[in-house]
Amino acid sequence: MRQHRSAILFVMAVLVIAATVPVKADVLDKAMNIGGITVHYKVVLPKNYDPSKAYPGVLGFGGGPQTMNVVDNVIARNFQDEAEKRGYIVVVPAAPNNQLFFEGGERIFPEFLKRILADYKIRDNKFHIAGPSNGGIASFHVASLNPDYFLSITAFPGYLWEETPAHIQAISKMCINMFVGELDPMGWQPLMQKQAAEFRAKGITATYTVEKGQPHRLDTLAGPNASRLFDLFEQASHGCGK
Repeated sequence: MRQHRSAILFVMAVLVIAATVPVKADVLDKAMNIGGITVHYKVVLPKNYDPSKAYPGVLGFGGGPQTMNVVDNVIARNFQDEAEKRGYIVVVPAAPNNQLFFEGGERIFPEFLKRILADYKIRDNKFHIAGPSNGGIASFHVASLNPDYFLSITAFPGYLWEETPAHIQAISKMCINMFVGELDPMGWQPLMQKQAAEFRAKGITATYTVEKGQPHRLDTLAGPNASRLFDLFEQASHGCGK
């Protein structure tokens, strides 16, 4: 009898502990075929996700080779915790056939976005697009080719590598945020600063921020500091914070 009572108490204790543990955001590992190309991607869903409800959405890109390992890293560093806290859906694809998203991989758009919008309710059918390094360049490039799908571009760091009048015009209605490390050895600071100034001269809402003491990889926008990225997303949802 005493053993039976102990077993009941143990089960009750487990249930109480389980009830008090917060429900974490789900990270789904998915794939789709677009024109014969297999695209692997991950989706971060907010806690207590309700498929009947529309959520703000982020299309993210990793840096470097944009492989699935990089996707996992950028989700952990920059997106998952805040998506959970604030109720965002974040989608991060890996480069298809190892082609970066500004070197051929961009051809999966806009079909990829159309499929995501069919699977998940994204508020106003528009995303924020963001990423570090090659992910920042990809964010500018993909947004400039598919402007109807995006509210904002956040590159940390990154820039518009095809700086043609048509590409600039395509992103002119978006809120643009550009971050670069003070100690970035890549030498992107002058280019990004010049480009941000040119955007502003054309009436585009664009900010350029130098992160003090930071190298190419910005810890000031990662972990608990990733809240700064999501603050910008929320500002953009209300007209670039105006």
